[in-house]
Amino acid sequence: QVQLVESGGGLVQAGGSLRLSCAASGSTRSINAMGWYRQAPGKQRELVATISSGGSTNYADSVKGRFTISRDNAKNTVYLQMNSLKPEDTAVYYCNAKTLAVWDIKDYWGQGTQVTVSS
Repeated sequence: QVQLVESGGGLVQAGGSLRLSCAASGSTRSINAMGWYRQAPGKQRELVATISSGGSTNYADSVKGRFTISRDNAKNTVYLQMNSLKPEDTAVYYCNAKTLAVWDIKDYWGQGTQVTVSS
């Protein structure tokens, strides 16, 4: 069992910056990868960025060069640094963790944190 708690969302002007944090607890040693997803009104949830246990990162094309995902293993915390924010980035951002057992991948989700970018 993994529990995820997000923080850091809020209201920011276009062009501004925001940093999201996701603290994991529980069976954290079982986590293979973590990431951030977002869901805007009327749209499906989409992947924003992921980071593996080994530190490999992946980003959606829409955020490359603007967002940076990082991980502090000692604190079991993942961060999403968001720079040059655009109104299109407005969404609820969800932290995700994936665990892997034999033939069984499980997803864990935080409750989400609202990010609103005004123009």
